[in-house]
Amino acid sequence: MSMHSENSPVEMPTELAHRAGNGIDVLLLWDRGDGRLTVVVDDVRTGGSFELVAADGRQALDAFHHPFAYAAARGVAYRSEAQPEAESAAPDVAASTSSQR
Repeated sequence: MSMHSENSPVEMPTELAHRAGNGIDVLLLWDRGDGRLTVVVDDVRTGGSFELVAADGRQALDAFHHPFAYAAARGVAYRSEAQPEAESAAPDVAASTSSQR
């Protein structure tokens, strides 16, 4: 029997890490339901924001520390009140090379 139903409240992601500086807030979030790790970046000065979904914990931590590098490498645009035509994206930031196990 499933514990979740369409009427169940949506569980909020768990905040694993947060840092802020120079008007930029960066959050590392974990969704308990599907195990997804997401880095959320908000620029409070411009209203810009974007999200990155990480492939694993190591990549999530690296993206948390270097979100703009990951966004640039993936071609992620971010929303900004100054640039309303820009689109927000949440692509998978999976490693470009496969890991060997």
